[in-house]
Amino acid sequence: MRLLILLLLCLAAKAHSALVLDARATMYDAAPAVGYLEDAGRALTIDDVRKADGFRPLPPSHSDPNFGYSHSTYWLKLTVQRGMAPADWLLEIGYSSLDHITVYAPGATAQFGDKLPFAQRPLPYRHFVVPLSLPAGESTVYLRVVSEGNLTVPLRLWQPAAFHAHSRDEYALLALYYGMLLALALYNLLLYFSLRERVYLVYVAFAASMAVGQLSLNGLGNQYLWPQWLAWGNVALPSGFAATGFFGALFTRMFLDTATVAPRADRLIVVLMTGFGLAALAPAVLPYQWAAVVTSLLGASFSLLAVVIGVLCLLRRQPGARYFLLAWTLLLAGVGMMAMRNLAWLPTNALTSHTMQIGSALEMLLLSFALADRIQVSRRQAEAAQAETLATREMALHASRESEQALEAKVAERTQALTDANARLALSEAQLTRLAHHDPLTGLPNRLLLHDRLKTALARAGRNGARLALLLIDIDGFKAVNDCYGHDVGDALLKAIALALRQQVRASDTVARLGGDEFVILLENVGEPDDAERIAVQINDAVRVIHHSLGIDIGVSASIGIAVPAGDTADIGTLIRLADQAMYRAKAGGRDGWCLA
Repeated sequence: MRLLILLLLCLAAKAHSALVLDARATMYDAAPAVGYLEDAGRALTIDDVRKADGFRPLPPSHSDPNFGYSHSTYWLKLTVQRGMAPADWLLEIGYSSLDHITVYAPGATAQFGDKLPFAQRPLPYRHFVVPLSLPAGESTVYLRVVSEGNLTVPLRLWQPAAFHAHSRDEYALLALYYGMLLALALYNLLLYFSLRERVYLVYVAFAASMAVGQLSLNGLGNQYLWPQWLAWGNVALPSGFAATGFFGALFTRMFLDTATVAPRADRLIVVLMTGFGLAALAPAVLPYQWAAVVTSLLGASFSLLAVVIGVLCLLRRQPGARYFLLAWTLLLAGVGMMAMRNLAWLPTNALTSHTMQIGSALEMLLLSFALADRIQVSRRQAEAAQAETLATREMALHASRESEQALEAKVAERTQALTDANARLALSEAQLTRLAHHDPLTGLPNRLLLHDRLKTALARAGRNGARLALLLIDIDGFKAVNDCYGHDVGDALLKAIALALRQQVRASDTVARLGGDEFVILLENVGEPDDAERIAVQINDAVRVIHHSLGIDIGVSASIGIAVPAGDTADIGTLIRLADQAMYRAKAGGRDGWCLA
């Protein structure tokens, strides 16, 4: 039977091209080079798969592999042609809710998934990341994917430095998103304690449930909050979003008073609330896939219903209805696109992967505005009643108020002038401080700031025994570029070199410009003795190709001297002198290289 399946797959096979790696590219979308094979019986082994030629290419409309909800095992085949590119790459599987993934790479096998301990992952990251060491020529990576949830398998191939820079940016954006959710939840919790209106408490539960679902979807929950709770980590996604739907429906009923304004729609909301509640609890007793599919369908249905009810309440001039309608319209787009992506009706790409997050952020913010608008409406009504009662008194005090308001305006004007002056003074001080410690051309720390950081680093290394290294870099051929193309092009070259140097090191390391074409890099907490040498090789590679991007025909290179403090060399002057001597030995050895002091 197995041979028959393999034969049929071979007959249905369709060729897909290899992914050709280039040394200048830092990231590849692997989908165009991916073939897939469905194993409905989950019977094939890696040896069977390697012999089979039944892999089919993805449909042209799919930017990432997305097989919806399926009980089958899917095998993915990625063929890579390394060419002149580096050997070390990182393969990112950018969907953190997959249950089991096995990666068969050249010379290595890795297993992970949200049903396996987080510590088992090769790299501690919210998505699944596998280091690859690709041999020269063509090589093949196989992936075996099994999941009760949505089978989306976005594949990206990264150079390590580019991946780490990208991951830092993503973590920063996610921190902003969850910080906003936390701030809105705490703000409305305080309003609940102040006003004792349950609608604010329901909003807080809505925001908390949204955070749980998004934390699971983004992989941050498995990484930071529940790495040891494997059972919960597997069901947090559908349960969190089902709870979000439940509290969102309850919020809609309370905020718009649908039982009075739209009784028929209110009954539909109650039905959907019941469905959301059962879906949130379903993973405890029913298959995960049922709960996930039901949650996706209920989410799309309720978002549409909420928009219809919002339009009805807007036409009836319900307080806060305009914010409510806009909020749920935005969320409708996000939920609908996520649901259709989960059901494989839409391709998986950057837009469909993040619309839920974008829509939810805007929706939570606008719903908070809607609650604030409701407070404002109530306050205006109370003020109107009070104004009618106190109209006579207001007429008597009108002249006094005008005088008081004029005085307050003058005080406010003087206060604002002082505030503006203080702000300008603080800005000037900050600018002067920066100019005193940074190179005006490249923005890098100058010799003065480097001296301070080196002094601090040496003291810290002396206390905790950590390694540090100093790299002194001189640009070979810079004078020829200056003489041939002029100082403007020379300045542009120095800026490009400064940027390239920053990209080769961590954010905690220091890249400084001593002057002219001399730069210094201070590496702290060096893990291994040869880490500094590896960084030097990366710098040589990066500087060697910079002139191409600027349209300069004259090539430049870097001569690098490396000094590591030890014993009697643990002072600033000696360390810089040793690095300088090593740099000159690198120049004497033919340039475009490095030398260790």
